[in-house]
Amino acid sequence: MNVKLNDNVLVITGKYKGKQGKVLKTDPKTGRVIVEGVNMVSKHEKARKANETSRIVNEESYIDASNVMVVCPACNKPTRVYHAIVDGKKLRIHGGKDGCGKPLDTGAAKKSKKAAPVVEEEAPKKRTRKRSQKAAEEKKD
Repeated sequence: MNVKLNDNVLVITGKYKGKQGKVLKTDPKTGRVIVEGVNMVSKHEKARKANETSRIVNEESYIDASNVMVVCPACNKPTRVYHAIVDGKKLRIHGGKDGCGKPLDTGAAKKSKKAAPVVEEEAPKKRTRKRSQKAAEEKKD
């Protein structure tokens, strides 16, 4: 599945064709995604306590991942996702004949910082009992 959480996507088929939204949830096992403001369904919610009232709630439902296209954050165009290996990491990029070639993942655009050298701290002195210290000092003398 080429769609990830928090991707901006464009719906390409169905009742909500042409609508853009953010991916709120993905289910790779079934190949479905929940997109913000798309495929709204009404659910009836029963009152569970005496002071609550029953109501009808509108919420997003799953749509198939094949019905959405990822929108490139750099050029704002819907794109097919291409994979490339850069610096030993597999990245999703905006490729193809009209692609800008920039990475779709926002974290991939940032350069990885080298780890700071680890400063070794001195281990705390071992605590010993006063009696054993005195005994050790007497043996030395």
